[in-house]
Amino acid sequence: MYHPTTRVLAVLTLLRVYKRMSGAELAARLEVNMRTLRRYITMLQDLGAPIVAERGRNGAYKLESDFKLPALSLTHDETVALTLGLISARQLGLNESRQAMEAVRSKLEEGLSPDLVHAVRGLSETIAPVTDDASADFPTEVMLTMSRAMQLQRRVHLRYRSREASDSERDFDPYGLAQYRGKWYAVGYCWLRHDLRSFRLDRVTALVLTDASFVRPPNFDAQSYVVEAVANLPRQYTYEVLLKTTLTTARQEVMDWFGLLEPQDQGVILRGSADDLDWVARQLAKLSFNFVVREPPALREALRKRAAELVNLADSS
Repeated sequence: MYHPTTRVLAVLTLLRVYKRMSGAELAARLEVNMRTLRRYITMLQDLGAPIVAERGRNGAYKLESDFKLPALSLTHDETVALTLGLISARQLGLNESRQAMEAVRSKLEEGLSPDLVHAVRGLSETIAPVTDDASADFPTEVMLTMSRAMQLQRRVHLRYRSREASDSERDFDPYGLAQYRGKWYAVGYCWLRHDLRSFRLDRVTALVLTDASFVRPPNFDAQSYVVEAVANLPRQYTYEVLLKTTLTTARQEVMDWFGLLEPQDQGVILRGSADDLDWVARQLAKLSFNFVVREPPALREALRKRAAELVNLADSS
């Protein structure tokens, strides 16, 4: 169940919490036999932990009350992972846990080096809410440098590899980080294009913090920008569908990667693009409300095809 090193540290934790525990209790908690437990105790004593073994029928192990664990030591990767976990927990909207999350972050910062404290605060201040895939991968060093640049409002110089595997370099003012569909993006002002742009962090092949400064726009919404930018990527087909429902219901059933929603008097307009209209038809078929396809006509044909497939499935059943 546990890695051996974790079990050894768990002995210290249990003795700090319960003050005094019998060997049988400790062994049961750690899921080890008494021989292994005694080996763990000896290892801790050799490392300087003042664990006292009481002999006799009612004997037990005690940890001297004035013993303190050494300062917390985390690598950059571990710090980023833990901080992202705290940010995600805080953004779940559970009011009861917010104070606890802030307390954990404060305790975390107390045991970190100054550089890692800056990294933790930078991530907390610059990362937009995680809205979909919690298992998104991230390049640690790129994320730390980018969030540091955002916190200090300093320009970066980056080398970027496009989807077509071509490399380019540019200066970039990062305004915020956002996660979308399993990928992390930095959003900000690109000095090569002289406009707002988003860049996938896993495609940044080199990143340097410069001395040039910038002013980040107040209340910049990196997540909304990424969602809209991805929805408007050039694809073979663009579609417009009138959804016969309210905006609230549409947001509950239409994922943000499907397109942009715009409320109107007749309902809600869904606009998006795709390379596969059959896929669009399958997504529309899942909706619980009526809709009207405005364009393209080929999407109506894709819906007729999907309807025929469903009829055939029903008949074969």
